[in-house]
Amino acid sequence: MYFSVKAKYLLSLTFSLIWLSCSLWLSAPWYQDLSLQIGKFLAYFLITFIAIIPGFMNAFVAAAMLLDKRPKVIADQHYPPVTILIAAFNEESVIQETLVGIFKQDYPADVRIIVINDGSHDQTAEIVKNIQREHSNLELIDLEQNGGKAAALNKGLAKCTTDILISIDADSYILKDGIRHLVGRYLSDPTDTKAVAGEILIRNSRENWITKAQEWDYFLGIATVKRIQSLFQGTLVAQGAFSLYDRKTVQELGGWPEMVGEDIVLTWKILLAGHRVGHAEDALAFTDCPNTLNKFIKQRQRWSRGLIEAFKENPLILFKPRLTTLYVWWNTMFPLMDIAYTLGFIPGLVLACFGIYWIVGPMTLTLLPMAFLLNWQMYLRGQKMFEAEHLHVRRNIFGFVFYVFAYGLVLQPACVYGYFSEFLNLKKTWGTK
Repeated sequence: MYFSVKAKYLLSLTFSLIWLSCSLWLSAPWYQDLSLQIGKFLAYFLITFIAIIPGFMNAFVAAAMLLDKRPKVIADQHYPPVTILIAAFNEESVIQETLVGIFKQDYPADVRIIVINDGSHDQTAEIVKNIQREHSNLELIDLEQNGGKAAALNKGLAKCTTDILISIDADSYILKDGIRHLVGRYLSDPTDTKAVAGEILIRNSRENWITKAQEWDYFLGIATVKRIQSLFQGTLVAQGAFSLYDRKTVQELGGWPEMVGEDIVLTWKILLAGHRVGHAEDALAFTDCPNTLNKFIKQRQRWSRGLIEAFKENPLILFKPRLTTLYVWWNTMFPLMDIAYTLGFIPGLVLACFGIYWIVGPMTLTLLPMAFLLNWQMYLRGQKMFEAEHLHVRRNIFGFVFYVFAYGLVLQPACVYGYFSEFLNLKKTWGTK
């Protein structure tokens, strides 16, 4: 049975609203009891943003995934030449492997590569120069001083002449059909599509507990959110690590903004201009994620700051009439949910260890069935995509357990730190990607 995109949206929204209504009805005694302990305002804030809103969101995504059936890429089409931009800052250990992955692409048209060395203090530029001797389609822009990722990409944008440009992080290894799948999705999607996000996965997940947990975050959470947002005609982040853009659109919007969240701010500008942003789930890029707790916190701080920057730069996107506007409004909830989790749920866990179930108790356990259903759907979808690419999902039981039960203990406080860093206008740097 065929359902239009709007029908899928309405069905998903209806299911999630029913779930929301049932949750509120079942939570009435919880609201009342917790109000007696900590006051009505704080009780309503914590329960709403720890349980009610996340449950609504999970129900919507779970329903949408059941209804989602992505149109196949058109097989017989003309692939145009593309330009790849790589901003690099102190990437001597990874830049050669990244370029080798690009040279191995099976893309059936010309690929021009521009590496922008953003004032590196190591041998990044020298390595690229050595590779240039064997590859005439590789160009180096060697900047003397570090100006930041956005400024570096804009230097490359000024040199770009193809209609399609692709940004790739300097430590991202692109699977051999990645460029073809990314461009193929762009050509097959509606004509108002002006950007397409690739699929980012983790390649250093075997290093330690923090990388093992992030492997599931990328494979399940981030990938699914992009897929569902694309279903409803507007992926909210075409990440700089591996995404395609219409060159003229990027130029008309002023290029990448000089902010820590340059990719999300640019994506929201594209959406606000009335364009569509897609997602190619089979265009795979494997990247190195932060391998220490400090680096992970800095990365999520940067992402959270980027979200606030996006709202500050594009406030009218909240009122843009399109299906994914719902997701934009959800983003206004994330700071509140992260604060509630950090200041309410984590202390609630401590109290529960002593038999005090004011916040964490029987009612919070009702979230587990929906969470299980959602994660199982996400796993099956990701596994199917892996099989199509002749890959297999590696065993990572410890990482999965930590991701499900303890990941938020690190993630949410890091995000809260990022929100307040932006509100307080603290110093911004390249940080971690």
